[in-house]
Amino acid sequence: MNAVVVPSDAVAHLKGRKGAFRIALIPPEVLGALNDGLLETVNLNEFMALELPRLARSVAGHIGLDAQSERLVDTLAMLAAFKPMQRHGHIARALYDLAALHGERDAVAHRLATHASDVARCWAAQWVTLSGLPLPAQLEAVRRFAADPHFGVREIAWMAVRDAVIASLDEALALLQPWVFDADPNIRRFASELTRPRGVWCAQIEALKAEPWRALPLLEPLRADPSRYVQNSVANWLNDASKGQAGQGEWVDSLCARWVAESDCDQTRYIAKRAMRTLSK
Repeated sequence: MNAVVVPSDAVAHLKGRKGAFRIALIPPEVLGALNDGLLETVNLNEFMALELPRLARSVAGHIGLDAQSERLVDTLAMLAAFKPMQRHGHIARALYDLAALHGERDAVAHRLATHASDVARCWAAQWVTLSGLPLPAQLEAVRRFAADPHFGVREIAWMAVRDAVIASLDEALALLQPWVFDADPNIRRFASELTRPRGVWCAQIEALKAEPWRALPLLEPLRADPSRYVQNSVANWLNDASKGQAGQGEWVDSLCARWVAESDCDQTRYIAKRAMRTLSK
């Protein structure tokens, strides 16, 4: 099946919009374009309003897969039985399985990874989890999603390799070392967010909850990062660590004090204050 050309110019006038603050207020034109895979979501309301079966069928056609295949039809029929975020995983898996049978699998994967819909790119990021690649190759594959301009894709990117990082933590910490020196703040933030001891909506990293100092080579270069996006991640990382046993809290306290003493600037003071918010209560 040939890929369908997406007429992106037809929705150009919708791209600068502000998202509706209630699902019921999303204009029909916007919702239709979102469900047809022509437009990115701009807030959670738009994301929650998506008609996933329609979007999945649209995206399948765009990337050259059969939207009426039994594999995809069966998956879409059972989506209601799963929690909202689980539904995305099932769609990603169905598209992955269909692509595996396609004669131009790499081309299909590229079209999904560069799709106009942020949700489609999220599904592409989840393919990294399904790939079975060794950790270095998974990190290489997920990098494009870690740098994606859409916040939602960036979140799925670190979730996609979280389990692989937990399984090979020392290797991951070493492989991520160059990431914290990258010129792109999204890449620097990815290294921090991926390794948060507790994280959000994901498996916890027990080894870093017990010994957070093992990740110091990643955190130290970010202590005065100019990006607020990175600053918040580093602060949240340390706040996670402070919630452990007494020794971990003391370590965070001592680390923040040293950072401020050695790097007395607005960025470091912001990180330290936010990192200490649980300990300060």
